[in-house]
Amino acid sequence: MDLLALKRQGLTNREIAEESGYHPATIAKWLAVGGPPQKRAVAPQQFVVDDRWAPRVEELLRRNPRLLATSVFDLLRAEGFAGSYPTVARHVRAVRGPRFRQLEVSVPIETGPGEEAQFDWSDCTDWAARWGWDGELWCLGVIWCWSRWRTWAFASSVDREHTFAGLVAAFETAGGVPQVLRTDRMGALGRSQGRRFVLHPPALNFARWHGCELKACQAGDAKRKGKVERPFRPLKESFLEELEITGHPTSIGELNGRAAAWLQRRVHQVPHRVTGVPPAERMDVERGLLVPLPRARFDVDYVAARRVGRAVPLVEWRSCRYSVPIDCVGQTVEVRQTPGDRRVEVRWAGSLVAAHQQGPAGGEVWDPEHRARAEAAALARHQGRHLHAVPAPADTEPAQAADERLELGWGDYEVAEPDLARRYGGEICECAAAWSPR
Repeated sequence: MDLLALKRQGLTNREIAEESGYHPATIAKWLAVGGPPQKRAVAPQQFVVDDRWAPRVEELLRRNPRLLATSVFDLLRAEGFAGSYPTVARHVRAVRGPRFRQLEVSVPIETGPGEEAQFDWSDCTDWAARWGWDGELWCLGVIWCWSRWRTWAFASSVDREHTFAGLVAAFETAGGVPQVLRTDRMGALGRSQGRRFVLHPPALNFARWHGCELKACQAGDAKRKGKVERPFRPLKESFLEELEITGHPTSIGELNGRAAAWLQRRVHQVPHRVTGVPPAERMDVERGLLVPLPRARFDVDYVAARRVGRAVPLVEWRSCRYSVPIDCVGQTVEVRQTPGDRRVEVRWAGSLVAAHQQGPAGGEVWDPEHRARAEAAALARHQGRHLHAVPAPADTEPAQAADERLELGWGDYEVAEPDLARRYGGEICECAAAWSPR
């Protein structure tokens, strides 16, 4: 703004101050010296993001343009950067431009300590495809509303068993259960009847087991469940994007381990933007107000009753057949598998009788001992129904010893050669006369 030009137009110092936003005394001082002072120039060697770190920031943004400034700052700090986060944020904004977002007026819904926790699934299959994984990848997020303490559990399915397994793991990590569990209308937990949402019996049993209440939000009520929705943004924009730089995991177990370490370092120890207190500190207070964990762990396994075949000791589970001891032939057994685990267990009368690694669909998985006993039993059962070669006595002539006598078993009979002339009478055609049973 040209202060001298405004003064020549006849404006007073107060009017120029109102126009420019400065104090009238500052305007008077600037007019006395011919204008405002020049902008302070900083020498390149005084920049915190200098010739060493500026190319590194540009390289990170070139490798992954979706990285947030917080992720860039954390990567630089791990490499020895001693500057502040605002310095890095200004440089990232200068390189990539600002991140615009729409401002909305909202009032947060407050909850007390131990009162409520929210959970939901988020689809992360796009990242699994980038890493070369087959199948789907989902993340179950659980957040305690008062302390903002959270857990992430990655899984390959969003069914009821994986949901319960993720919730139980979150309860055990936190050391207690909230009074209310809030989520959206998951089809794995219940069914919608207009505005009502009726929970399935397994979901009711899960809530009763842990002494809490399971609530579903109304359709379109995103603000009620917003405390768990927004944390999915750092999940996808920070944690998963940083894995593109630091190296992607090779299994879901490794991914869950790295996620827990990332949350402990980057979320739980950092002051929350709303509460101003690190979630770990508030969780120390909230933990004392949570419902105690039940004495016995809730059964989250896949469980089904199967009948073993009568001829072959195999039981079917998920399009694959698994061997069991021959004592279980024709019996009803229990097949059990923990979500996320490839071990398949078979129990009979409450005892573990077989354990296998999950096999491919349409295949068979045999225990060597089960197969050996099954084959021995099958041969013993059919041993008397076949011809057996009996060696001749030692005193038999050599010409006769070369021939072996046949011992007939149960169900085998000698058949005499047919007399065709007697059977058919008259002259026999040449073809019939030439016939021989030999």
